[in-house]
Amino acid sequence: MNKTAIILGSTGLTGSHLLQILLNSNIYDKVVSFVRKETGLSHSKLTEYAIDFENIDLYQDLIDGDDMFCCLGTTIKKAGSQEVFEKVDLHYPSNFAKVAASKGVKQYLIISAIGANAQSGNFYLRTKGKCEDVLRKLAFQSISIFRPSLLLGNRKEFRLGEKLGEYFMKAASLVLIGKLKKYRAIKAKRVARAMFNIAQQNSIGYHIYESDTIAQIATAR
Repeated sequence: MNKTAIILGSTGLTGSHLLQILLNSNIYDKVVSFVRKETGLSHSKLTEYAIDFENIDLYQDLIDGDDMFCCLGTTIKKAGSQEVFEKVDLHYPSNFAKVAASKGVKQYLIISAIGANAQSGNFYLRTKGKCEDVLRKLAFQSISIFRPSLLLGNRKEFRLGEKLGEYFMKAASLVLIGKLKKYRAIKAKRVARAMFNIAQQNSIGYHIYESDTIAQIATAR
């Protein structure tokens, strides 16, 4: 019953947590990670490929597994332009998904954003929504979209805006109740755990999970 997991974005905030969960799990006997640069990480289960994300089609033969987890994501500030942001948050995830679906990967699980909508007037949310729309049409056994609110955790790079947002969201969490609970900030490691837990349910169809639900799923065993 052991499976192969494929992970994109394993060096990021959530992806790094998810990678460790996958490597420590007895569910997966192989974990394939696609990265821009070699990380130097070594593990008996891990196969790491440093690739050119602009030419994903060149690596089709390497995309072979059961569950694909996508934790790719950036900010417009870090990307430097809307065009580059769109590549990272729309084109790379959807291009990988298209190849994975054609190769028989059963599940695709991806981090999106709360409020994602292809018709949004906000560029960030519109891009996330466009990606979700592409995925919806692909022939996976299941597609799981995770829409967290602000992600909490220690990033490799300092983001002043997000740090200020963390303080505000932590203070506001007490009043974000009822239907507003989905806007509560959530720890990245909980999102990672929820992604892993959902993958083990082997569900059918298209599913969307927002922060409040993600938090509940993360604690389930």
